[in-house]
Amino acid sequence: MTEQLNPFKMAQAQLDKAAKKLNLDPQMHAFLREPMRELWVSIPVRMDDGTTKIFRGFRVQYNDARGPTKGGIRFHPEETVDTVRALSAWMTWKCATVNIPYGGSKGGIICNTKEMSQGEIERLARGYIDQIWRFIGPEKDIPAPDVYTNPQIMAWMMDEYSKIMGYNVPAVITGKPIPLGGSLGRGDATAMGVVYTIREAAKIVGIDLKGATVAIQGYGNAGYNLSRLLAKRGCKVIAVCDSKGGILNDEGLDYEAVKEHKNKTRSVIGFPGAKQITGEELLTLKCDFVIPAALENQITGRNADNIKAKVVAEAANGPVTLEADEILSKKGVFQVPDFLCNAGGVTVSYFEWVQNIYGYYWTEEEVYEKLDKKMTKAFYDVYEMAKRESVDNRTAAYMVAVDRVAEAVRLRGWV
Repeated sequence: MTEQLNPFKMAQAQLDKAAKKLNLDPQMHAFLREPMRELWVSIPVRMDDGTTKIFRGFRVQYNDARGPTKGGIRFHPEETVDTVRALSAWMTWKCATVNIPYGGSKGGIICNTKEMSQGEIERLARGYIDQIWRFIGPEKDIPAPDVYTNPQIMAWMMDEYSKIMGYNVPAVITGKPIPLGGSLGRGDATAMGVVYTIREAAKIVGIDLKGATVAIQGYGNAGYNLSRLLAKRGCKVIAVCDSKGGILNDEGLDYEAVKEHKNKTRSVIGFPGAKQITGEELLTLKCDFVIPAALENQITGRNADNIKAKVVAEAANGPVTLEADEILSKKGVFQVPDFLCNAGGVTVSYFEWVQNIYGYYWTEEEVYEKLDKKMTKAFYDVYEMAKRESVDNRTAAYMVAVDRVAEAVRLRGWV
């Protein structure tokens, strides 16, 4: 089998596999293979040197049969519309897997924020909303932060949308700062959701979390919070990495010290007492859990056979390719697929949206309790489907999600 690394082609192929298992109507299958709508925009931004630079942006609304679409906004120099299409598809399946009343969408802007000032980033964020405001809203499409975006950027976007509307609209965007209607527990929601699924996977595989070894690819918000939350549960995080490289210490890494080092040096590389490794080497370390928490296509047909972990928990979107899936399945590696594993972020985004609409806010403990119930139920929905249908966990997650979306499409009379 020739590996296809175009992320949207990969998402379609994953859907095709599940559709075959579900015996999905061909017309329904054809409808679910493509986004319902796409928006391409050009955003003029006045730069600090007085010049005007034009940035290309996208917003893809994949499917809204189950409710308004939901999906993050990425600021990335290598962003492509195919990546955004794939992510919007995965968001559709993710929301359906955890059974929240959303469809899926995604947005992206081709830019490098590391080369931009805060003022330039703010003008870009507001300019993006100026281009897409007609297509978003609390009952239409609700953006959120993603790669290289954050609560402050969401605050600017919410403010720009509110200015256009003429009144305050906190529910248009989630992942906002707490004083502007953000939800408690949102900052580490993705990581917390991953931890809940890892906890359940450990029970099935027979791993005691106390003393379990973990390697995490990525040390941004999700990677740091994963290190912190897993360490508090007794796990030993032996390796982490960022875009510049990784570090390994078989005795375990102090997550706060690593974060402090990265804040000072802008990389985990050079952390005292740790051996320097590559991101590729990190994935193939001997450990209980390996957690890809960076970008797409990290475990491929080229390196999957070298994976030694008992569990691959996909905190990133699309980190494992189709060819790698087959190899890992044959090796007996237990996979927690991405749109189940990392659904904690969108689930608490949903909670934030609900709180914004009601104007009534929950405690952090209430948020985590509700998240735990949602993630645990979704985990066993997928696991039971995998056992019942004798399929891998990713195919099972697709089967759960696609069946729910297809039912909504049928009930609406679209297909």
